[in-house]
Amino acid sequence: MIDTHMHADSRSSEDFEKMYLAGIDTAITCSYYPYKIDNKTVLLNHLNRIREYDTKRASEYGLDLKVALGIHPANAIKDPEIIYENLYKWIEKDQIIAIGEIGLEDLTDDEISIFKKQLDIADETNSKVIIHTPRKNKREVLKEILKILPQHLDEKQAVIDHINPNVIAEAIASESMLGLTVQPQKMDKEDAIAILDEYGFDRFLLNSDISNKPSDPLSVPKTIRELERLGYENNNIKKISHENAQKFFNI
Repeated sequence: MIDTHMHADSRSSEDFEKMYLAGIDTAITCSYYPYKIDNKTVLLNHLNRIREYDTKRASEYGLDLKVALGIHPANAIKDPEIIYENLYKWIEKDQIIAIGEIGLEDLTDDEISIFKKQLDIADETNSKVIIHTPRKNKREVLKEILKILPQHLDEKQAVIDHINPNVIAEAIASESMLGLTVQPQKMDKEDAIAILDEYGFDRFLLNSDISNKPSDPLSVPKTIRELERLGYENNNIKKISHENAQKFFNI
């Protein structure tokens, strides 16, 4: 199994062990700092910590931790050039599998500018992106994301994450992959399965988004086991369990 979106820097080593023992072989950790960062050096240190330290922590428990890095909209800074420079370096050295998570939160000018620039970097380097959609005003923000994205990047290079039943109709009209986050206060496994039941398994990735917020490190295997219990076809379960993620991220 692959958990396609988590935040390893805010989780304990015991969580990594639980995930591995429950059948998660690979997880993708994304950048997000839960407090306001005003200093570009602090943000760069945060990103390097994920890439250098958390991957090592996870590997000690058997979990293959892949890395996506970028400027989360909650961490928009006034002088992001050093982050852009390092994105080029990390991509060139194959140290990250995607730029992420990026996106929009409050629709500020800084957020939009940084989002567009990171999409441009992805286009220039033929990289994948993981796009955040917020808990609040999700439909309004998603509408702006769907307007901006195709102006800067092929939609097929993006996964739009944290999609729920309230916005699936808008999101499915894009050509992007869509992330289903099974996490307390976001969406339960029954809603995720209902989306898969209606729209099929080809366009979706599954994740826990475990972070500093209330989270369940085993939400991905719980969802997969529920699909098995309900008698869904094995080839479809494989798609959402790992095959879609392997193909999209080339892992």
